[in-house]
Parts: sequence; structure tokens; C-alpha cells
Amino acid sequence: MSAASPAAVAMFIDGKLVASQTQEWRDVVNPATQEVVARTPFCSVDEVDRAVASAKKAFESWRNTSLSQRLRVMLKLQQLVRDNVQPLAAAITREHGKTLPDAEGEVGRGLEVIEHACSVATLQLGEIAENAATGVDVYSIHQPLGVGVGITAFNFPVMLPCFMFPMAITFGNTFVLKPSEQDPTSTMMLVDLAHQAGLPPGVLNVVHGGPEVVNRLCDHPDVKAVSFIGSTAVGTHVYRRATQAGKRVQSMMGAKNHCVVLPDANKDQAINNLIGSAFGAAGQRCMANSVAVLVGEARQWLPEIVERTRRLKVSAGTTEGADLGPVVSKAARARVERLIGSAAEQGAQIVLDGRGIKVEGFPNGNFVGPTIFTGVKPEMDVYAQEIFGPALAVVETATLDEAIAFINANPNGNGTSIFTASGWAARKFQNEIDVGQVGINVPIPVPVAYFSFTGSRASKLGDLGPNGKQAAWFWTQVKTVTARWFEPDHADSQVNTTITMR
Repeated sequence: MSAASPAAVAMFIDGKLVASQTQEWRDVVNPATQEVVARTPFCSVDEVDRAVASAKKAFESWRNTSLSQRLRVMLKLQQLVRDNVQPLAAAITREHGKTLPDAEGEVGRGLEVIEHACSVATLQLGEIAENAATGVDVYSIHQPLGVGVGITAFNFPVMLPCFMFPMAITFGNTFVLKPSEQDPTSTMMLVDLAHQAGLPPGVLNVVHGGPEVVNRLCDHPDVKAVSFIGSTAVGTHVYRRATQAGKRVQSMMGAKNHCVVLPDANKDQAINNLIGSAFGAAGQRCMANSVAVLVGEARQWLPEIVERTRRLKVSAGTTEGADLGPVVSKAARARVERLIGSAAEQGAQIVLDGRGIKVEGFPNGNFVGPTIFTGVKPEMDVYAQEIFGPALAVVETATLDEAIAFINANPNGNGTSIFTASGWAARKFQNEIDVGQVGINVPIPVPVAYFSFTGSRASKLGDLGPNGKQAAWFWTQVKTVTARWFEPDHADSQVNTTITMR
């Protein structure tokens, strides 16, 4: 490879960067310029097996490393991440396209999980009942599972891995991570920081690739648990394949999130938060509020919503003052623009059209401007599908009851928000809405790291989500021990063939 060629992304196996021997590579493209900035290998099955074998071997000693020592590694990692926010954010922006402030915010949310992992000792505590029967104690212990796997989407290349490996390895597991092939550099930087923090070789490994790699990780007999965050189609495949192979699986998948605006809400705050949640990261968030439900007189706010949205600045993520950057790829832009076109064909009104936008200085970027539809019906593609771009569907209802019924009829249950000044309305909403994560005057209700991510219905497969207490249950196996200790000279006078304990 010539000196001018883009860097080949390495695997990370047994504590070292390892060059893949594959013949299949994918270009990593800066979405604002189309510059090829790196090349991602599609690893072979043998290379995946090497990574899993390294993790399996490391588990033998890592599981017996003291919890205090594992926590110290996390403490060191959080400081290293804190010291490297800017380089990590720059790598995210270069390969994903989101603005630098948004990328820095992503690193900050990932850092929250690492900080939480520094303090999870109490989550691994068991329970004991002394003298559950005469002279018999019963107690439970949380033990690590073994080799865990994480498969992440492109939209948060630092935050999503942080939702997985810090908690898993702190609980004593070892790990194989497969990041998105579209923007892996920031993920690899994060893994390098984890190694610098003191992780022994083999505790954290990285492979790259597509369906073949994913399938091998799901099938591998030495993998005990799989955590996935990404699209519904892939997440459903991962869940079915890995559970069929006997793995514990969590799949956090697609969404169609709604933001309800009541007329008693603070108007400026509600509109600004709605716009920010819909168009931040160019709408490439599973928690983006892509549907606004304007209730009653709040329907009169639509012209102002459109006008404020029109003022958003679209440019490369490195441009000062940019509100949103490009979507991640040419294919993503084509899909978003196709869905925008389908809205008009199916009867919606496009009141703000972001197709064909020209960005000064970046003629080749994958830019789509903010787009707003009205007259949206549930059967339209722009409502039935997750657009994953800067597009906001507007729905109008007369009452809060109608808004709740409309949202509950959608199959997804990732997140929803309500903006109101009424405590009664907020409480009614949180009680009656059938969605896993609710924001009250909060536009993107991703909980802090010491609470679990609780998407529901079609947005989630598996009983346990990332972070918080649920992470302890997902990444550990509960073992229950029933113990009786006899005096040295004890002798039984009879054989007891019943199951009774007294």
C-alpha cells in the first residue's frame, strides 16, 4: 500500500493491533467531502475465531481478577476518555458527519456509562438467607458468563460500544466487539484507551465486517451473550440466530418516536427542543423525535416551527455554527430523498423540502436539508418507516387522549416526549403511553447511565436492556447455593428419602 493510501483499520486481538489478511475491504468515506479516510477489513471466519479464542483464554484469569482491580481499570479509562474528548470527537465527525459539538456530546454520554461502571460493585452483590432450614444456608452469587459480543450501529461509534463492553468486562466477562464498518476509527481509539487503562490482553478484542462476521459471532459455541444496537431488520436476525444458538441476547432496534406538544407548554422551549431532537445529528438517532403531535391550539404553532427550522445551518460537521451535517453515505441520502418524494406521492404536504440542498465549500457532501411534512397518515411510508434522516412528520390531534391513542397504535416503543405545563397531563401521559422511555419536557429521554435503557415493543428484543441494574442481570449468571456444614463427629441415624428440609 502506498504512502498516500488511506490507513487500513486493524483488528485488535490479544492486546495487539493485528492486520487482517482478508481480500475484502470497505472504504470509510468522509460524508462531507467523499474523501476516503480509511479502509475497513471484512474479516474472515478464522480471524473471528482467533478473537473469540483470545477472549475465552483471557476469561480464565480475568474472571478471578478482584472486582476492585477491575473497577480501577474503569477509573483509569474514564480519565483517559476525558483527556481525549476532542480527538475522539474529531474522528466521529470525520467519518460520521455529525457536528463537532454533537460528537463531543456523544463522547460525554459514553463517558457517563464508563463512570457508572466505576461504581457497580453493589450491583454484583448476591443475597443470603441464613438458616433457611435448620443448619442450612441459601445464598445467590452473580458470576460472569464468559465471552460477550457487542455489535454496534454507525450512528454513535463511541457511545454505543460504551453501552456494552465497560459493564460487561467490569462484571468479569471478556469481550469481542464488532463496530460499524462505516466509521470504525473512533471506536478503535476508544479500545486503545481501554488497553492503556490496564486491560490484560484478550479481555477486549475487535473484529470488523458484515453479515458473515455477525453470523459467526452469533453461532460461535464459546460466545455466551450478544448485545446489539442497530436496525430492526439486522437486530431481529441477530436475536433469532443467537438465541437459536443458545446465547443470551439483547437487541435494541428501530423506532418511530413522537413528541407531543400541548398548548399550555412553554412555546419557545417546546419548539426549540422539538427541532433540536428531530434534526440533530441529521436525524440519525434511534431516539430522534421524528413525529410531532400538535394538540389543540398548539397546531397554530406550525408556521413558527417551519420558520425556525428553515434557519438551521447545514454544513460539514467541522464548520463553526453548523446545526446539522451530512447523512452518513450516498446510499443514506438517496434513501432519505426517496422517502421524502414518497410523502408527496402518498398525499402528504412537504412544507419544507431539504432535497437538493447546496452547501458552500462542500459540493460533494451527502447533505439533506431539514424537511417537514404535514397531513401525514399512518399508512404513509414516511410514517411507517424509520427515515433516519432530517425529516419531521407533523400530526395534529384535538385532544391528549387522541395523541396517546395515535402513539400507542404505532408498533414501536423506543421513546416519546410530552411538552406541557400541566402535571396532571404529564402524569396521565406517562401512565397511559405504551412506550419504554418517556420524556416530560425532555426531548430525547435517554436515561442517565445508572438507569437502564428500556425501549419496548418492536424497538426491543430480549428482556434486559443496557446500562443500570439490568446490565448486571444481563452480563452475569445467578448461581444459587444451598449449603449445610456438619460437626466433625455428626452421624445420621436414618436415610431421608423425602425433599423436606426443616
